[in-house]
Parts: sequence; structure tokens; C-alpha cells
Amino acid sequence: MSQAESQEKIRVEGLDFHYGASQALFGVSLGVRTNHITACIGPSGCGKSTFLRTLNRMNDTVPGTRASGSIQLDNHEIRDLDVTTLRRRVGMVFQKSNPFPKSIFDNVAYGPRINGGGSRADIADQVERSLRRAALWDEVKHKLHQSALGLSGGQQQRLCIARALAVEPEVLLLDEPCSALDPIATAKIEELLLDIADSCTIVIVTHNMQQAARVSDYTGFFLMGRLVEFDRTEKIFQNPAHRETEDYITGRFG
Repeated sequence: MSQAESQEKIRVEGLDFHYGASQALFGVSLGVRTNHITACIGPSGCGKSTFLRTLNRMNDTVPGTRASGSIQLDNHEIRDLDVTTLRRRVGMVFQKSNPFPKSIFDNVAYGPRINGGGSRADIADQVERSLRRAALWDEVKHKLHQSALGLSGGQQQRLCIARALAVEPEVLLLDEPCSALDPIATAKIEELLLDIADSCTIVIVTHNMQQAARVSDYTGFFLMGRLVEFDRTEKIFQNPAHRETEDYITGRFG
């Protein structure tokens, strides 16, 4: 194995995916580098969110779906892993923030508790550490036992990131996490992603090409269920190898 390959946290080869009789992904192959940010871009309906959800088998919850090909996490096929263990290692944050109707503290403590996170003091430490990593601690430390539903949209999204980080995932998947947020909240999320990337591999689906250019190290361009191009982000945006990629980035379609 080459040094470059040894730095891959996830390796996808020949991934096909079907919703019933409809094929959504065609032969997708790429490597997700450890402790880097990988962005997936492309027009609506191009398969990028479907691809993201295959990485922790979230699509397994949809009846009639099937995947073929290979997805390896640290050189182990994810279909051979216990799905609960997989989703603890590969966390996910969704497009719409979805805090539990519980206190801020209990939202973040949920994962550590169900995973046997130790004493009350241990869990309190994990909650504080996760909220700090999500750049939210200073804003909520005085109201930890108030409802999470009282937070602003941007705070709720960072809370969901803190909740995902509380179980210390190796990979964090984010599906358009800023699509409903204003520019100030979006900037906070982007800064947060750059801060945590040194300890967590990140894959983000975004419709915002400027966001992909700002935060990611690698970018994949999806079109009609196919991965047209995958390379370092600056290469994709400054000198794409395919006309379709250039047309999308320059706004000629999509």
C-alpha cells in the first residue's frame, strides 16, 4: 500500500446504489483522506446526499434500497461491521437541525450515556468538552438545563455537531449543514469544521460552492449519479479536468 493510500480513512470502489428499480449512483470510486475535509458538490438530485448516507449505512433504513461495490473503513468492509458500532465511529449531522426535546445538557449527554459513558462527572466532562469543540460552550454554559429548542437555528446546528462529537467519532458526515442558516451562523460552522478537522475526518455535502472552496481539502463533483471528477479542491476550482465540472463551477448549468 502506498503512503497516499495509507492516509485514506474511507475507500469507496465501484459503488452502485438503487432505490428500488431506480439507480441513484453509478460506479462511484474515491478515497477520503484521514483528518481532511472532503466536499461533495453538484446540482440537486445528483446523488451526493445518497452517497454520503451510504458511508454509515443510513440508507439501510429506507425499504427497497440496495448497494453494491465496496466501502471500506480502515480497510474493513462496512457491510461486515455492526451497524451501531459503525454509526458511532461515523457520525452524521443533517441538513435541518434536529435537537431532541430535552435540555442542552441531555442532548449532548445522550450518546455517552447509551454507550456507557461512565460516572455523572465523566459525562459532565464529556458534555463540556464537546460543547467547547463545537464552539458553543460560552454561549450556553449558564443555561445547560434549559430546553435545546430555545436556541437559535445556528446554535441548534452546532449543538447537533456537539452531540455527534460527544461519542468521539472518527468520521463526521454533514449533509448541507448550513443550508438554513444565515451568513454569520454559517461562518461559525465553517470555522468549527476547520478547527475539528485535525482530530476528525469530515465529509460534507454542500450546494454552496464557495463553502466547498473555503473549507475543503478535496472535492468531488457529482452529476446524474456519477462522480465526474475528484481531486484537491484548488485543482477542481482552478483547473478542472472535465468540461462538466467547469460548466457547473462557472454557473453555466446547475
